[in-house]
Amino acid sequence: MTMQNSKRSQMITNPSRRLFIKSALMTASAASVMPGYASSISKLNNSKKIPLQITGYDVDRVSALVDGRVNVAGCDATFETASIGDMNTHVFSGPGTRDVTEIGLHPYMLAYANEGFRAYSLIPVFPLRAFRHKNIFINSDSGITKPADLRGRKVATPGFSSTSLTWLRGIMQHEYNVRPDEIEWVISAQDSSADKAGKVSAQENVIPEGLRVSKGPEGKDESELLVNGDVDALFHAAEPRAYIEGQPKVKRLFADYRRTEREYYKKTGIFPIMHAVAMRNELIEKNPWLPQAVFNAYSQAKQLMYEDLNNTGWLTNSLPWIGNELEETRALMGDNYWPYGIDVNRKSLETLFQYSYEQGLSKRELKIEELFHPSTLEFMEG
Repeated sequence: MTMQNSKRSQMITNPSRRLFIKSALMTASAASVMPGYASSISKLNNSKKIPLQITGYDVDRVSALVDGRVNVAGCDATFETASIGDMNTHVFSGPGTRDVTEIGLHPYMLAYANEGFRAYSLIPVFPLRAFRHKNIFINSDSGITKPADLRGRKVATPGFSSTSLTWLRGIMQHEYNVRPDEIEWVISAQDSSADKAGKVSAQENVIPEGLRVSKGPEGKDESELLVNGDVDALFHAAEPRAYIEGQPKVKRLFADYRRTEREYYKKTGIFPIMHAVAMRNELIEKNPWLPQAVFNAYSQAKQLMYEDLNNTGWLTNSLPWIGNELEETRALMGDNYWPYGIDVNRKSLETLFQYSYEQGLSKRELKIEELFHPSTLEFMEG
């Protein structure tokens, strides 16, 4: 048995006192924000557990749900992994049979506002967040050295209305005064990162009126467009294939993006949200205690991630200065730098709502109280 597996085994059979206290605080918090929750959970101990299918990425803050170290109270939960494009499509235009699923936040917003989608509600768990300055790439022959140089240029994107691209356009407009209508957009026919993200869902292909938008040539992905000079720059949620392969012409617009993104956080307090967790409304109606139980489970899984990083991150992570990175992150963003719940994420959520509406993507500016199930609005971590 490896040292990491041994550690996990010890956590399963002998949970730390700290985690026990954390769980107790979460249960106490649950009782205060959701009347009847504590008694409901107590009854579940003596009743048959309900089956629960959870779908998402297997990432460190969720892995304890995947491997069974954390369970959803009252449930016999199973976890399946899938890519975000496929998860979106399954919910919005597919069978919609998954009980709890990771979901693209902006695609959900568009399905809700523009298509009348009501089969699922969000709970305030955010499995994926990312600062986005790092995701603007340029052709070094283009002469682009600063955001203002993007005006009048051709910029490629795979898809158009994904959460990441909506954040990027909003950041360019509000932080650098470069509006979407000052750019000529080219939607690439292919995406070199499709094996990770899955096929782009319909809600990620919404094109607003009033912009110059064209389609890239068939057979070429966004990397080829950038390397060949068909476009001057690229907005992308992932690192394009050309950058990964070390193509010398492909550079980041913000070379020292870590410094730029830290300054953005210091100024705005925003850690951009990409994905949320959605639950079938039919399931909630039958089991009103379930949103709190799922929220608690995700929170406990994340707490184990924090403890792993704090205690053995230097051992299990290959980055040589992981300890220093963790210390600097906590100094800037606090101990719970990946927070769940509404209040601590209100500014980030409302900023994305604003960006979507002003970019002509959402038909109206949405409100938190619409998208998140009413029972979850006061949820908070212990």
